[in-house]
Amino acid sequence: MTEIREHLRNAACIINPEAAQKKWLRRKTLKKLLARELPGEKFDILAGKESMIALVRKISPAFSTIIALGGDGTIADVLQGIREAGREKDVLLGIVPLGSGNAFRKSLGIPKNIRRAVRVIQNGEPRQVSLMEIEGYVSGFSSIGATAGASDEKLREKVKGFWGHALAGLGLLSQPLWEVEVELEDGLDEKGKRFDKKTLKLKILDCVVAKSNYFGYSFRIAPLASLEDEYLDVTFFEMSGWRYALLLPLTYFGLSQRRLKNFKAKKLVLKGKDLPVQYHGEYLGTRDRVEVKVIPQAIRVIAPRRA
Repeated sequence: MTEIREHLRNAACIINPEAAQKKWLRRKTLKKLLARELPGEKFDILAGKESMIALVRKISPAFSTIIALGGDGTIADVLQGIREAGREKDVLLGIVPLGSGNAFRKSLGIPKNIRRAVRVIQNGEPRQVSLMEIEGYVSGFSSIGATAGASDEKLREKVKGFWGHALAGLGLLSQPLWEVEVELEDGLDEKGKRFDKKTLKLKILDCVVAKSNYFGYSFRIAPLASLEDEYLDVTFFEMSGWRYALLLPLTYFGLSQRRLKNFKAKKLVLKGKDLPVQYHGEYLGTRDRVEVKVIPQAIRVIAPRRA
């Protein structure tokens, strides 16, 4: 706790006022609470993705703790800025969930309740986590295929939040499968047997590559992933959109994944045609080749104290 307090003496709070339908701007009492309880300088910015990354990259050398207030997209931008500044070994990351999904905080055990999350910042402990790099971006979770395509569709919807995701997900029902070539390096197969390199040819609806366990709204998409090991967790959904929809209740709780192809690897290359890609809830566009690799011991995050 002493180490946390030392770091918090020199902290910056990066606030996304657009998160969760402008929660920061709408809830005046919440704004006063966070202004009072959180340490350091506040950067309450109205800016796009690249501007936020640039801001964090610029200020990272001046601070020992950076606290991200927003959703998974905000956390992704803050992580990216810290990494581009070369400060990932020196900076502590704090998280206060202001977004709609807040999947990354759940994998760390950070409460969704904002007041309790602030108490974690004040009284938690540093936890070393490994992350991944997908197409040059730092992330805790990503997908290639249908759910990434749904993320793109969600951005076009006028309905925001959970229902926007639900409406966008209807496109999964008629989504054709992608034919992909897979290269995995330095990993473990489904039986735990080690391999140097493995190649596969598959027809998939989706490929989930994760370090953390959850997608937005507590969707336990990668039950076998771990932020503490040095492997990517890779799961292939070889099924139609209709079958995916039928299995959705089981998939939500991480149960149907037990019957799917799952690998651990330190690097993944996926080749196909016009593959939609998303990371940390952010849509990246389509690619014919996607490369993902693990970032061992990527950063220390302030998390709840362990028993």
